[in-house]
Amino acid sequence: MSKNTIQLRSLNDAPRVGQTSDDLVNGMQRHFLRTLGLSKACISDHYKYQALALTIRDRLMENWKDTKEAVQETDGKRTYYLSLEFLMGRALGNAILNLGLDEQATQALHDLGIDIEEMIEAEADAGLGNGGLGRLAACFIDSCATLQLPVTGYGIRYEYGMFRQSIVDGFQQESPDHWLREGNIWEMERPEYIQAIHFGGYSESYHDDNGILRSRWVGTHDVLAVPYDTPIPGYKNGTVNTLRLWKSAATDEFDLGEFNAGDYAGSVAQKNNAEHISMVLYPNDSSENGKELRLRQQYFLASASIKDVLRQWVEVHGEDFSEFAAKNCFQLNDTHPTVSVAELMRILMDDYRLTWDESWAITSKTMAYTNHTLLPEALERWSVRLFSHLLPRILDIIYEINARFLKELAKKYPGDVARQRRMSIIEEGDEQQVRMAYLAIVGSFSINGVAQLHSDLLVEGLFADFYDLWPAKFNNKTNGVTQRRWMAWCNPSLTQLINKNIGDSWITQLDELRRLAPLAEQASFRKQWAACKRENKETLAAIVQEECGVTFSPDAMFDIQVKRIHEYKRQLLNVLHVIHLYDRIKRSDADNWTNRCVLIGGKAAPGYYMAKKIIKLVNSVAEVVNNDPDVGDKLKIVFFPNYRVSAMEKIAPAADLSEQISTAGKEASGTGNMKFMMNGALTIGTLDGANIEIREEVGDENFFLFGLTAEEVEQTRGNYNPNAIIEADEDFKRVMNLLQSAHFNQFELGLFDDVINAIRCENDPWLTAADFRSFIDAQQEAATAYQDKTQWLKMSIYNTAFSGKFSTDRTMQDYNRDIWGLTPVKLK
Repeated sequence: MSKNTIQLRSLNDAPRVGQTSDDLVNGMQRHFLRTLGLSKACISDHYKYQALALTIRDRLMENWKDTKEAVQETDGKRTYYLSLEFLMGRALGNAILNLGLDEQATQALHDLGIDIEEMIEAEADAGLGNGGLGRLAACFIDSCATLQLPVTGYGIRYEYGMFRQSIVDGFQQESPDHWLREGNIWEMERPEYIQAIHFGGYSESYHDDNGILRSRWVGTHDVLAVPYDTPIPGYKNGTVNTLRLWKSAATDEFDLGEFNAGDYAGSVAQKNNAEHISMVLYPNDSSENGKELRLRQQYFLASASIKDVLRQWVEVHGEDFSEFAAKNCFQLNDTHPTVSVAELMRILMDDYRLTWDESWAITSKTMAYTNHTLLPEALERWSVRLFSHLLPRILDIIYEINARFLKELAKKYPGDVARQRRMSIIEEGDEQQVRMAYLAIVGSFSINGVAQLHSDLLVEGLFADFYDLWPAKFNNKTNGVTQRRWMAWCNPSLTQLINKNIGDSWITQLDELRRLAPLAEQASFRKQWAACKRENKETLAAIVQEECGVTFSPDAMFDIQVKRIHEYKRQLLNVLHVIHLYDRIKRSDADNWTNRCVLIGGKAAPGYYMAKKIIKLVNSVAEVVNNDPDVGDKLKIVFFPNYRVSAMEKIAPAADLSEQISTAGKEASGTGNMKFMMNGALTIGTLDGANIEIREEVGDENFFLFGLTAEEVEQTRGNYNPNAIIEADEDFKRVMNLLQSAHFNQFELGLFDDVINAIRCENDPWLTAADFRSFIDAQQEAATAYQDKTQWLKMSIYNTAFSGKFSTDRTMQDYNRDIWGLTPVKLK
């Protein structure tokens, strides 16, 4: 037979994998025996998990390839979501759910004599985020895949994620979270797309071949960015988008000359310095070394990602950038990646030799900035000195952007030097600073907040000057969470109940939950709803018993506050209420009592002194309350250690009362409030962040409101007397007396003096004392309401029923409608 007649099979012609439970069994057996090279003597859950994950990954791979090909064929507009945090949590359960293989996987594991829960628990949390910002990013890319939007996530592949938190003698102790210790089955290294990232060196001018004066960055110390891709599956639609995380590596592994000379440490110094960039999530930036490393991380992400996008563009379109702005958008998740503005300018001018005007026209039409904070101290500011040392060419470009911007301001507001000084990207002072948020605003075509109040406060306060200049740039995009993970996956009993009564279309159209509202009037439905909640509470109670050694009764109200520990989030106010309840019990003021189990969880930044002291206070109060026989089952309190995504998957379905008690005007949005609402918890909260919109959706009567409004908070400043407030309130006086008498720290005198002084301080920015009485009254209202089981169940059902607005599916549709303008890519 001639060679020409032989039909060669392409690697792309492999048969598609099956979807039945038997196919999954066969896949697990094949991977266990052949991919992992194990025998029946191996009984480790870790390897069983790997075999299952590889089997599920096989199904993702096919869809992933199909999605990439479909996006390339359409050659439509794409968005790139740049974020220093992606708090992904565990991937296995989410992949099984979104592939529609939950029943098949359960059956396959049953046939193999394996417990699916043990497989889920065998996976490490991908803790590449501090809290809401990173978890939001994870929800965003999940929803984009479900909506079939061509969106790629870009982040950093931190070797060590958010630290592991343990509680020792009541204090937070941090230890490394080496989540990659046993590998990551879900990622694929893509060494063919490595990028070189510049640091140091200097800028120089030169004339090109055409005699045009140009600039270039020379003498740099380069670091390699190695991409690792993670598949992000949409829900039962065949789409699998990509999260690309960058790992830093040295250009050379080690210096052979230094090694041969006996300088072993010196020979690998370059390798170590390079790898530090992606070693740890967000180093402590209280030191100069910490600041430099954090800026290196931010530029590393921005440069690697933009170079990667431009590489893909040039492969298809060559060096014709005339349509680049029409077909690409960079969404900057908070201020961290906003050096992207200057980096895109640099690459277009220095590498592709576009003019300044051509480069700026592209940059200013492709960059979009999301702000996540109202705290001025949380906006990134870097010293010009540090920029000059680390990113000299980038600093040149920032100076030029600022000069041209100030010239524009002078034309618009002639003679208004004060305005120019306020709005300048370079802040003058003893040491010049680069205001990164201002760079983002100047270089972006869209700036959005993440809840309506937050967006309003941005344009009225923090960015008022910019809003006056460019009102059309500003918009609001209220946050959401994905109901796939935060209901359908984490709350299977409630999911089954809802599906039985209204079908499962809510999993992609959360507004469908409104059809639950009439069912709240049916006693039989309420009974089933209560059974689901009790099952979830029993599950959480077992975890609390194991983790904290404290018994939570499922009959009690589960009162939950889990989030990053920060003074503005006011875990302290929550503790004051617990002390008040304890005081009432000790005074025999417990008529018509509602038993309550309080769970507080979250991590404090390692360098945040007051947050760590509040954690100690929670634990000290818990030690007294939980061991007092007079208290008994009336009141329990625990500090839940090492709060993380997988823990929240058990906590949210079990919550009765959701604590969202930040000082009004300080919380940008919140997303925990949405997860709790979806799962039928009632909110006690201030008019802050998305709480306002939650209350609007569910109705005033199904929300426990307290506290000053954002306007009243501002009016109170400069006229605040917390000591007078305490003296005028007998309950508050008793609470403060218990604190000041060292009742909770009898053998550690003075331990909580700083906390006490903060409450009594006239300059307390969090106004803890101001909201105490209102909070106590709202808590009593909640306790009374909980005693009416029928009405409480109705309120719980209503919270779930009216949570439809708070899906990231809706959020992403809003982003796409108003900012991105993408066309969904349907698979053939």
